[in-house]
Amino acid sequence: MCLWPAALIVWGPGLAWSNHAHDCVQMTVALRGTVRVRERARTPWRRGRAVVVKADVHHEIDASGSFVVMAFIDATSALGVEVTAHLRAPVEIVSKAEAVRWQRALGDPKGLDSTRIKTWVTSTLMPNSAAAGIDGRVERVIRMLRASPLDTHATSLLQLSRLAGLSPSRFAHVFTESIGVPVRPYVRWLRLQRAARELLTGRSVTHAAHVAGFADAAHLTRTFRRMVGAAPRDLVARARVSRQLRG
Repeated sequence: MCLWPAALIVWGPGLAWSNHAHDCVQMTVALRGTVRVRERARTPWRRGRAVVVKADVHHEIDASGSFVVMAFIDATSALGVEVTAHLRAPVEIVSKAEAVRWQRALGDPKGLDSTRIKTWVTSTLMPNSAAAGIDGRVERVIRMLRASPLDTHATSLLQLSRLAGLSPSRFAHVFTESIGVPVRPYVRWLRLQRAARELLTGRSVTHAAHVAGFADAAHLTRTFRRMVGAAPRDLVARARVSRQLRG
């Protein structure tokens, strides 16, 4: 599992996902084999080495027998905007040439890790993004968020802007400029990622929900399903195959 700002990237043996929609842009890249996709039941399947699905679009993916990288990306993030900018359809098979380029950048599935995933994102998916660096005030807030409980009070825009020494509106602008995603989606993803960390170490859904600032296990499960189209346990089971959690 690789944790990217406002994204969750997992890899392992592919499975069949029934028809669903979720809040995120989804990318599925087969490093071995291919994937099939269709928008509705009883419509013809399309097959390719990689597929990109826009947020809130119903789709069905069958990656059985393949080894895949799956990225769930916030549509409002810099990465989400980049990967959907040139799509001609809500569900699009990536061209063979582009998919091969992605496969080469990701390399041998046996040695896949977070470092290679991040290199693929920065060098292949976002090659033209400016590396402006993180504003020091934003960096201070991010360090606090990563080290502290993610309860509603501590993560309010007012509290975070006070920590940065900026007005709420100015802080929101500077944060988005620095990170490439607005502050509220960033915090929402941070909660999801923290819960995934806990689950991957064998903790219960209830424990993960508490640590990540969700009201309860049901709230965490609903959020997972809404954002990535899977229950927490389903997604983490796929990630366990890699035996890695970095980010």
